[in-house]
Amino acid sequence: MKLDLEALAALDAVVSHGSFARAAEALHKVTSAVSYQVKKLEEQLNLTLLDRSAYRVKLTPAGEAVLAEGRRLLRQAYQLEALAQQLASGWEARLLVVVDGILPLADTLRALKALADEGVPTRVQLKIEFLQGVQYRFEKEQADLMLVKEYRPSNQMQAQALDEIECVLCVAPDHQLAHQSGPLSLDDLQAHVELSVQDSSERGDAAGAGDSHRFGGERVFYLSGFVAKRQALLMGMGYGWMPRYLVDEALVAGQLLELPYAGGSRFRFTPWLVQSLDRPAGRARQRLVQLLAAS
Repeated sequence: MKLDLEALAALDAVVSHGSFARAAEALHKVTSAVSYQVKKLEEQLNLTLLDRSAYRVKLTPAGEAVLAEGRRLLRQAYQLEALAQQLASGWEARLLVVVDGILPLADTLRALKALADEGVPTRVQLKIEFLQGVQYRFEKEQADLMLVKEYRPSNQMQAQALDEIECVLCVAPDHQLAHQSGPLSLDDLQAHVELSVQDSSERGDAAGAGDSHRFGGERVFYLSGFVAKRQALLMGMGYGWMPRYLVDEALVAGQLLELPYAGGSRFRFTPWLVQSLDRPAGRARQRLVQLLAAS
């Protein structure tokens, strides 16, 4: 039996996007073509793979088993195609980079500008994620690189340490915490609104489990990124950790103050540049790694 990999890719897209129309848009095809491919696959296998009775299509038990194995075959096919292309030209067709939003974006942009200035033909996509969302996106979309604060290592990853980043606990000078005397206790902090950044994984971890530096109070405002968080701090909405490169000027100008927390008002972490080992690194990835490691 000849198994149609494009039909498997169509099935994968329908399940991932929740409908034939959205799958067609993602695959740059008309909806009828995607529907035909999935129906043809069902006929080839003599199985019903999708339950179409509800508004959002979902896999049948047989479909779950077929798609799980089909995704493995698709990964292998994509890897083979990528390998053939790299052997032919040395340049990847695309490079997906996921960056943790706590890291200086300017370093990554300078590296990408250098690639562009050198005339690298590879299409590069950059995605910004937060907390557990960084590795979630890296794994889900089979990205090539991620720059991340923390990650769960595996034998399919290769990592190298980057320069340390320091974070500081900040508050606006007109906030109530700025007027309390002496070192602040955990209870002191928990009595006020803490500003945090929302985990961008599919879980959207509102419980803060993805952030080891949360203070654990009941009153938390979640922001979409560190630029929004800095603005909220400047407005006196609450207190929170910020990478120093984003608040140094505000601290010097007195627009923000460093909180004298008894448990420590600063911490450092080592970011990581992580490569996927699922497929060989082409010339664009190799060059980008050089640029990022030197930034």
